[in-house]
Amino acid sequence: MDSAVKNQALVDALANLPENANEAQVSDIFASKLFNFLGFEENERVPQFSTGTGTQAVDNALRHNRENDIFNQTKTNPDVLVELKARNINLTVDSKGYKEIDKQIKRYLLAENCRSAKWGIITNAKHIQLFRKHEKVIHPATVCLEINSENIINIATLIKEKIDRRQKALTVAVYNYKGGVGKTTTTVNTAATLSLYGKKVLIVDFDPQGDLTKYLAIPTSVPTFYDCLIDKNINVKDIIDPYEYKRYGFDVIPVHEDSNWNEIGQQITFDRLSKKLEPLKNKYDYIFIDSPTNWQIFSQSAVYAADVVLIPVKNLCSASLENAATTIKEYIPQVQQTRRNNQDFGPVALPIFFNNGRMSEAQKKSVQIYIKKLILDAKKNPNNKFELLPYFYPRYAAGKNMEIFELRDYAPIASSTFDGKPAVYRYKLAREYYKSLVKEYFIQ
Repeated sequence: MDSAVKNQALVDALANLPENANEAQVSDIFASKLFNFLGFEENERVPQFSTGTGTQAVDNALRHNRENDIFNQTKTNPDVLVELKARNINLTVDSKGYKEIDKQIKRYLLAENCRSAKWGIITNAKHIQLFRKHEKVIHPATVCLEINSENIINIATLIKEKIDRRQKALTVAVYNYKGGVGKTTTTVNTAATLSLYGKKVLIVDFDPQGDLTKYLAIPTSVPTFYDCLIDKNINVKDIIDPYEYKRYGFDVIPVHEDSNWNEIGQQITFDRLSKKLEPLKNKYDYIFIDSPTNWQIFSQSAVYAADVVLIPVKNLCSASLENAATTIKEYIPQVQQTRRNNQDFGPVALPIFFNNGRMSEAQKKSVQIYIKKLILDAKKNPNNKFELLPYFYPRYAAGKNMEIFELRDYAPIASSTFDGKPAVYRYKLAREYYKSLVKEYFIQ
């Protein structure tokens, strides 16, 4: 079937679909034509695909056939999961229907039989949204888009291009407005830990203070990151330094104190870093950006360039908790709004974690009381109502599971900033702590 025929079939399907179409009609009339448009043949689709979690099944799973592996025969290793709803189910953002299907597709994407899945689609033939999965991380790849017979080709093309041209890297900004929460230590040791799992990782030191560059004792070289940001003709690959420790390592884009960062801040736009990193996103599994404190051009640029934001917090520091809340409910949505100009969703916050601390039960109770106040204040704010709960308690259910991941305190982790070597490469206990962190947030 040529593209013109596929296009017209999709337009006609949406135009002719009854306004009150039930889920079966959405599937038979619309979804079948959408799958054709996306390039999946009949034998590359499995309806009611078993997720491996009890009797739960996702409405459709898609994967291109491989040699001696016809998907609707082997029914293994799906690439795309699709969950459908009737047209009368409200899928506008923040509606009850949207929240339910959002949880549903994310649950399916992490299910045992769906570990290979890289994309999730939700639609009721009035709205459609694409989600991307990178190992354990699931984030929206588009906003939830309203569709009709006039715009469906453009929107379906956008979704097809993202699926066909999937970027390899997950880009993570490590950020908190508050200083002293261990952003640099977290960045270095998380990257080093992922390298132990065979992941190819790039670290970007985007803090003008250059603490990460000093941590790893990387010498000055030419051209510098300063030169690369200012001069569009300098290839970003020319400023990357490899860091090696025995048979492990990662790559680094360093900064240097002798650069005039005030001048850089005046000359670059907030999307410059994102554009510079774009050619590297198929070279690495992960790109981590060590972001500065405050909310100015460099921190804004780091968050803008990211898919997700990792937020370390000091557990007994109210300012650190409050700044994390502000980042989640104000700063990240500002960036999302800017990136949505091209129908991109923008970065999302990962749940916060407590960095290098231990608490007694009494201290935990005090922290929970303070967090409860932050959550209630955000929820009741008449000017900007925001649900913070999942960012503090991701496993919360019916008043239980109010646990926040803790990266335990261990002296060699803090002192490693003076050693020039990531603690996880040298100390078994540090390695265990950071392995628990990457399993919590990244590794499926």
